[in-house]
Amino acid sequence: MDKSIRTHLDNIRSEDGQLQNKAHFSLMEKTEKPVDWAYEAWDELVEGLTHKDNHVRAISSQLLANLAKSDPKGRMFKDFDKLLNVTKDEKFVTARHCLQSIWKVGLGGKNAQIMVVKGLEKRYQECVKEKNGSLIRYDILVGLRNLYKATTSSEIKEKALELIELEKDMKYKKKYATVWK
Repeated sequence: MDKSIRTHLDNIRSEDGQLQNKAHFSLMEKTEKPVDWAYEAWDELVEGLTHKDNHVRAISSQLLANLAKSDPKGRMFKDFDKLLNVTKDEKFVTARHCLQSIWKVGLGGKNAQIMVVKGLEKRYQECVKEKNGSLIRYDILVGLRNLYKATTSSEIKEKALELIELEKDMKYKKKYATVWK
């Protein structure tokens, strides 16, 4: 890991918002493609999922989702539930940042796709009574759509359409269906 990556990883926990944001954007850009330093950062990012600062939780979750493509050892299979748990964060904005990124874990191969789809299906079903349940459901369907576009796996599309059918409120059912048109 080069010195600038290390500095950015340290700055994720900075109390200086500008430093934290600069680190976030730089690391997100660097992790769009596989990197060779994923495991050097992995444990601290997993720890960041439960950090007291919600910004650290959000950034850690987004970076871990991006690092799934740099995970040949399959560590995400051990840590996915911790990542999925951030989609229930007390700060909805943090939960939403995680939810909008978690689909990228599925880019780590077929088994990772299956894990993501199952995790999102469970989350879709359990969020129905939550304060922002319809928005959570929408984000899940958008994530599944993104994963489908990236992989063209018909199982993902079938599962998403099944989930839409679970919606009882026709207004939301129509809204969710627009994601898949």
